[in-house]
Amino acid sequence: MYVQVESLYLLIKQLNMQLSRYRQIQDFLKSQIQKGIYEVGDYLPSEHELCQQYCITRTTARKALDELMKEGFIERFHGKGSRVRERRRSLGLLNVKGFSEAVGEKVSTIMLQQPDFRSWKKDFSYPVSEEELQQPCIHFERVRYVGEIPVMLENNWFSAKALADFVGRPFVDGSFFKTLSQLYQIEITGSEQELRAIAADNKNAFLLKVVPGTPILQIAVCFFTSHPALRIYAELYCNTGSYSIGNSYSV
Repeated sequence: MYVQVESLYLLIKQLNMQLSRYRQIQDFLKSQIQKGIYEVGDYLPSEHELCQQYCITRTTARKALDELMKEGFIERFHGKGSRVRERRRSLGLLNVKGFSEAVGEKVSTIMLQQPDFRSWKKDFSYPVSEEELQQPCIHFERVRYVGEIPVMLENNWFSAKALADFVGRPFVDGSFFKTLSQLYQIEITGSEQELRAIAADNKNAFLLKVVPGTPILQIAVCFFTSHPALRIYAELYCNTGSYSIGNSYSV
């Protein structure tokens, strides 16, 4: 009986070590992808190479790669390996449908307000927690263009406590989410949205180059992230006259 209990204990200990080890490899490879060391289209080390580099079993290497695939960081091809994939992680953020791929024009952004410390906006569509309200927030505002056409006015707010050194840092490739991923290893994990049709006021009409009173789409979004203290509150005003709005989710 003692031998059976001891064997069971050793088996559980071994399984726990394997579990911890595959997660270590998974997290390390993920950080390499997030930092751009492995770029889209690059192949990760093979299972055999991972086994040799980190002194792990084939099962542990395969598990680490499988989990990365489930998270959407890589795609695996039989006989070829594991390739870093492009992650369209809008997770409910409503985009201009097709964006630059569909219209064949460059998407650009004009920053109206650089990230700066502000007091919290009072009338969010989603409730801000008491803990968040006790801290100043960081806010920025920008307009997104397809070619020469402004299609989206975007405002973002989030707690300064979560990203105290964010102000003054340039965005990675002009992307807020890529900046969070590569510089802070923070991922968007989910979102909630509210949509309504409104008439463009004078400010929105001027920035979106439409006549005041033109129907536009207002989207309020609350993004959840892998950081326990960081939620992002966004308000989008979309001109759908030239491009439709679509919802895409792909991890």
